[in-house]
Amino acid sequence: MMDSQRFLLLVCLTMCGRDIESASEIRLPDHQSRSSHVQNRYSIYASRRPSVPYTVIHPSRTGSLRENPRTITAEVLNPQGGCTGGGCHGSQRPANNHTKECKGIGCKLPVRMRQDPKQHSCVGDACSTGSDAGRSRLSFVHMQDRAEQVSVEFPELGTQGGPSSGIQLTCDIKPGTNEVNSEDALVLHLHLAKGQDKLVAQLHGQQEEVKQIQSALREQQSALLAHQREILDQQRIMFDKMDEVKTQYSLLLDSVKQLTVVSPQGGIESHLEGLQSQVRTYSQEAFTMHKMNMDASVTDADRPLIGCGSCQTDEYCDFSAEKPRCERCTVCPPGFFLVAQCSTHSDRICQDRDECLEIPNLCKEHNQCLNTPGGFRCSDMSERLAAAGICGHSYFYNSEMEECQACTECDSQPMISPCSAVSDAVCANPSESKLSLSWSGSVDLPKGSELTDKQLHIRGNSDGRLLSCTDGWIVLYQHGLVWVDHNLALKHGCRSFVQACLRLNASEDGGRDLSGMRLEQRDTRSLQSASVSGATAVEPGHILYLSLKSATNQCSQNNDDVHLQGSLLSPFSLLWLSHDTGAVAMTAQAVASAHYHTNYRPAFRTSSISDPYVVSLTHDNRGVRFRESGTVKFVLQQALYSMGQACISEGFYLLAYLNRNGSSAELTRAFKPGVHYRDTSISLSAATTVDSGDMLTFEILAPTQCNVRYFGDDSGISILSLLWIPSSMSTALSASVSRKGLPTGAVRNKALFFHQTTTSVKQVALAGTKDHRDFIFREAGTASVALDLRLIHSCSLIKLTLLQQNGSQGVQPAPVAQQIGGQMPEGSLWASVGLRVSFQVLNGTVIFATVDCVRGRINQIAYDAGSSISILWAAA
Repeated sequence: MMDSQRFLLLVCLTMCGRDIESASEIRLPDHQSRSSHVQNRYSIYASRRPSVPYTVIHPSRTGSLRENPRTITAEVLNPQGGCTGGGCHGSQRPANNHTKECKGIGCKLPVRMRQDPKQHSCVGDACSTGSDAGRSRLSFVHMQDRAEQVSVEFPELGTQGGPSSGIQLTCDIKPGTNEVNSEDALVLHLHLAKGQDKLVAQLHGQQEEVKQIQSALREQQSALLAHQREILDQQRIMFDKMDEVKTQYSLLLDSVKQLTVVSPQGGIESHLEGLQSQVRTYSQEAFTMHKMNMDASVTDADRPLIGCGSCQTDEYCDFSAEKPRCERCTVCPPGFFLVAQCSTHSDRICQDRDECLEIPNLCKEHNQCLNTPGGFRCSDMSERLAAAGICGHSYFYNSEMEECQACTECDSQPMISPCSAVSDAVCANPSESKLSLSWSGSVDLPKGSELTDKQLHIRGNSDGRLLSCTDGWIVLYQHGLVWVDHNLALKHGCRSFVQACLRLNASEDGGRDLSGMRLEQRDTRSLQSASVSGATAVEPGHILYLSLKSATNQCSQNNDDVHLQGSLLSPFSLLWLSHDTGAVAMTAQAVASAHYHTNYRPAFRTSSISDPYVVSLTHDNRGVRFRESGTVKFVLQQALYSMGQACISEGFYLLAYLNRNGSSAELTRAFKPGVHYRDTSISLSAATTVDSGDMLTFEILAPTQCNVRYFGDDSGISILSLLWIPSSMSTALSASVSRKGLPTGAVRNKALFFHQTTTSVKQVALAGTKDHRDFIFREAGTASVALDLRLIHSCSLIKLTLLQQNGSQGVQPAPVAQQIGGQMPEGSLWASVGLRVSFQVLNGTVIFATVDCVRGRINQIAYDAGSSISILWAAA
């Protein structure tokens, strides 16, 4: 057999690794030139090792076709055991094709490349010598090792690019016979080892976490033990104080026993009962005081004390609250006398009068007198005797307590009803007699703090009845409902928007944002104006807080990038309503939109509401429904992000609709110049009267080629706030800018004329039968005004002022509030400016609005949409 055929056969045997039943498709070369080449190569190989002749016997082609068309069976025999010499070459065929030592075609391989024979009995001459037997038992050789051995034995045939042998060999392998050992077990073992390593590493990490948790628990336990020790110390101090009180009581009891001569035995016993009740009261007060001090020492050990600043003459600094603040000095109640005056750091101290000792024969001879806090009690006292005047002057009979009490003194307050023998005097409390109040102040920007959350200082004359300014905050003294307006104008060069925020209880964990407006970034640092408004229910001690925030903090800390206009008049104003009015406050957070829109109807979710029966959201959460008639003051502030040049040129409109009896009508609308790839906010505030079943809805209109994304979160940037007041306590009036006498050109403090758009009310009216500038109030109360103006101008500054005139026409009108706007945004066709303010009015008060253009001219003022005034009146 030729060398190339032997080589291919050996390679097939090596790669298959199993006993080969038959060789397939053995084709010999067709040309004789190849035989001579093979002979030459065979002679080279023969010089290296002895030759092993092979004979290829072609199968018989008689009979039917092959069952497997891919297989051509060939038998390869080794005649080495049958003949020797040159006569064995050629086409000689021996009688059998196997040796005595092994069977199969694998025995045709060289001895050192054969596999170990199967364990069976050895037969024949091959078992006679040990060397032959040793060579017949070969160790297991890997496929790659077999291929390397063959390539070593046939180097000239294994080189790449050598001549082709012309033989194609396909092996038919029976599965499951003589299979080599698989490498899957080793790979699986390696994977298992890696998995074990990972598992061990995770276990180590969990052990470290458990150790950290255990150490943290130990620290907390030590802290708890320390707090327990402090509590025990405070308890010991309290017990010592109680012992002192008991000692004083025993001494007092001994001294009282010696007074048998002064009064009869029954009087002594009654005095002893009164003293015992007083000691019990003082013991409870001492226990409460020490417990409060103990809690304060435990909870506020690490909290530094902050001063109250400057308090008024009738106030003192109270450190018992969470934050030190100024409190009004206590007034000694009737039946008590003054012991110590009110000072800067302590309240006034009052002590009860002992009428039984001060007034001789107070309860006559046969009655026993017992002193009580603020009064006294006589034995056998009845309401009939009290009506006859047994209590005496400046005392009245309290039927609930069955004793005489000192009458209330109305010092600086008007007296509604005087004191009698059976009833106390009734004084008019200003905070209780007032249904509505207003307050206004100035706002400035402090220096030195970062703009991430910069507090704005609110300043103004404190009104002891309603509120006070403490460290730039507003501290409220009365429970009720409030409406807050903040007009601001500022320049900023920050790389993103600046957000103005109104927050309730900023220093507490339960604080929340009431409102917020975003002032967009502009290429030029022009003056921008905005108004921040909100409504909420408040309690005594609640704090209102104003701040500026930067989204990216890309503003310098020395305020070079932010400039707040400080010349505004009454930029901060507040309207307070008593709960006696029956008013309802509601705030609802706008839901963020997941897509870009043009026209958009916002949906809401309720944040807070004081009475959900009167005011509630509609079934689709896109409006507010009212169950009773009244007056509504509302504001909607929506944050948005827009893309498109049409946004800048045309801007946005925010509209409010009133749905009544199935028909929807537009109430008012506000205009906002658009932005391109910027964040900004749009706001609308107005007042209107509503009936039972009416609904209030909103819509935002944007240009067709403007894509707008609307935001909503819990930071107050997109929120709806409203106050509902019963019709008996309030009313509203709205008017739009009239076409008559619109100021144009170089305008200097020109008055605006209005056209009334709502029905007439008796409390406030537009003067004259036709268009006029003056609004006249016919009844005293509190007014809240929202004024918006849409115009085209070239002014460097545009000023909008609201003025008030009381009394006769000869009195000079005084400004109430003012807002300043800057130049028109580049590329915009229209600009807007507006103000909001609350103030007190009297019967006959007149208000009107003026516009002033600085260094420029007013080209046009819109009268059809976006320029209107809304007035809310609430009873005082």
